[in-house]
Amino acid sequence: MDVILFLVVGALVGAGIGIAGLNMVQNAQTNNRKLLAETEIKAIVTKASEEALRISNSAEEKARQLLEEVDTTATRRRREIDKEDERLQRRREELDKRLERMEQREQNLNKRQSRMDKQQADLQKLQDERTEELTRIAQLTIEEARAELLAVAETEARNDMARIIRQVESEAHEEAESRAREVISIAVQRLASDHVSEIAVNVVPLPTDEMKGRIIGRAGRNIRAFELATGVDVVVDDTPEVVTISSFDPVRREVARRALAKLVVDGRIHPARIEKLVEDARAEVEQIVRQEGERAAYETGISGLHPEILKLLGRLKFRTSYGQNQHGHSIETAHIAGMIAAELGADVNIAKMGGLLHDLGKAIDHEVEGTHALIGADFIKRYGITGKVVNCVASHHHEVEQECVEAYIVEAADAISGARPGARRESLETYIRRVKTLEEIANSFEGVEQSYALQAGREVRIIVRPESIDDLSALRLSRDIAKKIEETMQYPGQIKVQVIRETRAIEYAR
Repeated sequence: MDVILFLVVGALVGAGIGIAGLNMVQNAQTNNRKLLAETEIKAIVTKASEEALRISNSAEEKARQLLEEVDTTATRRRREIDKEDERLQRRREELDKRLERMEQREQNLNKRQSRMDKQQADLQKLQDERTEELTRIAQLTIEEARAELLAVAETEARNDMARIIRQVESEAHEEAESRAREVISIAVQRLASDHVSEIAVNVVPLPTDEMKGRIIGRAGRNIRAFELATGVDVVVDDTPEVVTISSFDPVRREVARRALAKLVVDGRIHPARIEKLVEDARAEVEQIVRQEGERAAYETGISGLHPEILKLLGRLKFRTSYGQNQHGHSIETAHIAGMIAAELGADVNIAKMGGLLHDLGKAIDHEVEGTHALIGADFIKRYGITGKVVNCVASHHHEVEQECVEAYIVEAADAISGARPGARRESLETYIRRVKTLEEIANSFEGVEQSYALQAGREVRIIVRPESIDDLSALRLSRDIAKKIEETMQYPGQIKVQVIRETRAIEYAR
């Protein structure tokens, strides 16, 4: 038992000693941890203090920089404000000086106006005194003196006007004639066409006079059938071996001429044969009409024309005016208009088309009411021709206003083609009637003493009474006579109207 007790006591003592040693070890570890924690805390505090010091120094530096920038900006703005104040001050001083000058000028103007008003009053007073003195001396009233002064002023103004008109016309003529002569000579030389144009034939030769009886037929049945089929009049007179065909329509006349010529050659003349040959001749003429229309367009270089326009253009092959074939005249006018347009820098295509189509209305002027210029213009307008070309056609005889330079060119080309030597001819009766009409028109105006038609009716020279017609009236009279000639007469080319006014002083020595 004692041993056991001893062992138990020993075990208890060993356990107590182990527990005490364990406690000592734990206390030592705790102390070590505390030391380590304190060391770490001190390191963290030291690091935080250093970082705070660095941040504080950086903040102070930034604050110092910002203060310096603010000071610099404020200094610059202050200098700008000072400069602006100085500029405004100078501007204010300049405005004050300008205002003073304006006030001074206003004062001077007021003084000048006062002097002018005074001078005006003095002048009015002198004018009134002069008027009274003139009235007293001339024994005229103010209204009578005014009327006399106005008459004198009007006479002087009219004389000055006439002198200026003559001067302007002389300068314009000198410049225009030189340029026009050059352009026209170039165009005519380049064209170089024949002088004599063909005309439609309306006489059919016969081999013998016996053929006339066969053409007339029994009881006139053949000639009636022929006239009914062709729409023409057949004149069988005493002229040997000739039958005359008369018709206002040149195409009908050509159809009848061809059909009658075939009948004469064939020899079989009866109504059935007449109808057959007339139909053949009509087909031939229609073919010729189409070919001639296409040929005219091809020769002038104009494309895109409507077939109806080409057909009407071809009919001009059988139309003449003063002996000039209108088909050739149209082609000639187109060439001349194109060359003049090229020289002047105008539209060549419009000028050539206007020249080619300008007399198109003559192909149907016997069927439609109106002048050939307006008829042709209305016809081509229906088939989409441009407005400038329509104006060229409608205005080439001044029946409407000319709206483009090409219209003037077409008018000039038409006059050149018709007035050149050998282009046209007229009968003696027509010539005498035209010359007589020219003199009658000139003599119908007041103040005309004598008139003479010269140069085959291309010039009319008029002598006026100087006491009735002054210089300005002479200019106006020449224009009025020329305008009346244009309105009342038909003639090829142009007519020069020359008015002569002269004063002769005669005295006798006794």
